[in-house]
Amino acid sequence: MPSLHTARLNTKARGLRVLGVDPALAGATGYGIIEFVGSTPRLVRFGSFKLPARATLAARLYEIHSLIAQLVAEFTPDAVAVESVFTALNIRTALKLAEVRGVVLLAAAQASIPAHSYSPREVKSSVAGYGAASKQQMQQMVSSALGLTEVPEPADAADALAVALCHAHLARAHERMDAATSPTPVVFVSRGVIRNTQTLRNRIRAARILES
Repeated sequence: MPSLHTARLNTKARGLRVLGVDPALAGATGYGIIEFVGSTPRLVRFGSFKLPARATLAARLYEIHSLIAQLVAEFTPDAVAVESVFTALNIRTALKLAEVRGVVLLAAAQASIPAHSYSPREVKSSVAGYGAASKQQMQQMVSSALGLTEVPEPADAADALAVALCHAHLARAHERMDAATSPTPVVFVSRGVIRNTQTLRNRIRAARILES
């Protein structure tokens, strides 16, 4: 059965919104949604979903896909971030967990939302600054980053929030880098008309060619 926590939101102000997912095979699949207002991340929703131990793999895949599709439809995230398969798992478990990740990626693709994968070490390094941080440390860091009064429970949901934060940090860093390195055309006003200097340069070049 799903467990969840939803924060009260000011829908008038919305920045980057990310759905993070911590997929699980036998245990609970965690999910968490965050968004930025300016440079501050805030919680939208987090929770976990776990089926009875007797549930078949097909039933698990169906329910997890339905859950992610519902969250995507309700909260319209800008991106879905998923934790990648842990390399230390045995091959059989890793393959089954890859199928769980597959239905998460499918739900994102069906909604035309970009999906990104991050290893556990990448997530821990981004959020806690330490690639071998414990679950308790990650819960504390996630709680601090989102300004929560209590650590998010269960740990699977905290892991999902950490995945979302990891992607958001990287995406915002790329945006800042692009803004710093991309030349910004100078815009000025002439006789009440806003003109782009790059457009004017092109027109000047064309005029010189005609004159020659």
